Amino acid sequence: MKNNVKDKVVIITGASSGIGEATAQLLIKNGAKVVLGARREDRLKELVKKFGGNSAYVVTDVRNVKDVEKLIQVAKDHFGKVDVLFANAGIMPASNMSELKIEEWNDMVDINIKGVLNSLAAVLPEFAAQKSGHVITTSSIAGLKVFPGNSVYTGTKHAVRAIMDGFRMESAMEGTNIRTTTLYPGAIATELLDTISTPEVKSGMEQFYQIAITPDAVAQTILFAISQPDSVGITEMTILPTKQA
Repeated sequence: MKNNVKDKVVIITGASSGIGEATAQLLIKNGAKVVLGARREDRLKELVKKFGGNSAYVVTDVRNVKDVEKLIQVAKDHFGKVDVLFANAGIMPASNMSELKIEEWNDMVDINIKGVLNSLAAVLPEFAAQKSGHVITTSSIAGLKVFPGNSVYTGTKHAVRAIMDGFRMESAMEGTNIRTTTLYPGAIATELLDTISTPEVKSGMEQFYQIAITPDAVAQTILFAISQPDSVGITEMTILPTKQA
């Protein structure tokens, strides 16, 4: 089934580390061509040098739809098409609501929700025209249940779940043949905790994340979803450490 990955062109946001980086590496290993989007150009340059000719990059801030549109154009210019969008960019500056960290709330809404919407807006005309495509998004286990000390992040990830489920149904009704996959990772060893500015909350999260598994576990689920025949949609996957309750 992995032959269905070969020569597919995949765009990944949040690609400079963690789940995005691991996914890019695994997909390229299985014959895909990947365009990486993230804000850190130095890291993107390193990864493209490492991955070779089946990769390209665009410095991308998903809060700006023009940046994501450029990702689509670079994919077409370099590889002739777009088959998959993996909207993976996200941040988690956890805090209690009573701390009133309004700027952090807005950043989460802008990146975690609007970033997904901007990515969809950039790629949907392409997918609708070709009557095929696959949109993958990173929600979170926090998109399925609520965690105190992380209320706004939880809200953004519930929003991703709702948006994707509604989009999936609309695509089926419109006959565009666009597949969707929403991921619900638990404790994954990424840079996500680095965005937490409240010391006691960060300390608690670091303690919890001692059970974390590697981003490769999530990358394997993405490979599985893309690998399916075009008539099969793997719409949702939850990926947790075995030890996570």
